[in-house]
Amino acid sequence: LHSAGAPSRTHAMSESEIRQRGGASRDLNAARAAFDTGDVDASRQAHEANKIHSTEQHAGESGKYVKSLVFGGLDGIITTFAVVAASVGGSLSTDVILLMGFANLVADGLSMGFGDYLSSQAEFEYTRAEHKREKWELDNYPEGEKQEMVELYVKRGMTESDAQSVIEVMSKYKNFFLDVMMVEELGLLPPDETDSPAKNGLVTFTAFVVFGFIPLTPYVFQGATGGGFTANFVAACFLTALTMLALGAAKAKFTNQSMSKSAGLMLLNGGLAAVAAYLVSWGIASAMGGVSAT
Repeated sequence: LHSAGAPSRTHAMSESEIRQRGGASRDLNAARAAFDTGDVDASRQAHEANKIHSTEQHAGESGKYVKSLVFGGLDGIITTFAVVAASVGGSLSTDVILLMGFANLVADGLSMGFGDYLSSQAEFEYTRAEHKREKWELDNYPEGEKQEMVELYVKRGMTESDAQSVIEVMSKYKNFFLDVMMVEELGLLPPDETDSPAKNGLVTFTAFVVFGFIPLTPYVFQGATGGGFTANFVAACFLTALTMLALGAAKAKFTNQSMSKSAGLMLLNGGLAAVAAYLVSWGIASAMGGVSAT
């Protein structure tokens, strides 16, 4: 029931990640908003924005882990709520809901976190190896690398003379040219040595457990609240819906969707998963003549 998916390193970079890699100083969020509304003046203002405010927008090193937090949290809350819905559909007891819920949190959380670590590590090692190879080729046969870039630009519509002029200028700046080669020839971003696959995995696991705990909250505190079986499920639905809306809105930052659309789609995603789990469990329990009383 992995609904949101483990955070992939191939997703579009957030504004903070672009700034950390020395990207454009414009306000990317403002530029995107201007494009969505067709506001040329707003687009001009976004491009002319001074770097004075860049420190306020810079998320720092922690910004690169926000993606893992959001996607890990979405997976956690959706899968755990699906477990709760399936248990309710099968008329299982509160004790069973808690047992299955916490088992899912630990087992699925570990799987998600470790999977994120492995995928991040594999991608990082592959990118670093390709970067090392391209650097070796540039050091030992720069004419061949420059010719490859010229051919790429000619295929994109440049004249050969213009392409040669552009490449000659860029190749004067070796590190810059190497980064351009990575993107143009291989479609890979240059490796970021500050990336930590282990931290990505830890953040994903933590987010999965923390947000996945939310649907279980009414059942954990049932003794204090005095809620009945139905009331606890309604409370779980309400808390889960609010959290999914919030996480869906946060997810919009990495998918370039509107916040309302992203939040609505994530709520629909979680709702469909929960309804499917409920109906399947209810159908099986009914066919078996019931599992247990609540």
